[in-house]
Amino acid sequence: MTYVNSEPLQAAIFSHLQGDAGLIAAVGSAIYDAPPPNALDLPSTHVTIGEEQARDASSVTSRAAVHEFTVSIHTSEAGFQKAKEAATAVCEALQDAPLTLSRGRLVSLRFLSARSERNTARRPRRVLLRFRAFVEDAG
Repeated sequence: MTYVNSEPLQAAIFSHLQGDAGLIAAVGSAIYDAPPPNALDLPSTHVTIGEEQARDASSVTSRAAVHEFTVSIHTSEAGFQKAKEAATAVCEALQDAPLTLSRGRLVSLRFLSARSERNTARRPRRVLLRFRAFVEDAG
């Protein structure tokens, strides 16, 4: 197993989301690898790249891993409409996205699941999107 492609994968996903016109139309520039330190300054709807799990997918001839990661849409808007609009944009941006990694090669990127939930009083709604990326190491 190798975890060496985790950072290149996350950087490529973040860059791709920041440049996606559909997602920008939904949330503007409120796309974060990590939320800003002062969470009070967050826009009412924003996107964050979240947790990741990786597991070995190596073969006799190559090193590879499957990365399952979360992209979260947070909103303080009434109802789930704004969050689901942003979630749709994220899904459209990432499904089979032709990402170029600084190390390794993305073989596939697929949507796994979504969960809408009420969260806290300050950010009452959230949509959690799970994706699976298969990455081969080139190093």
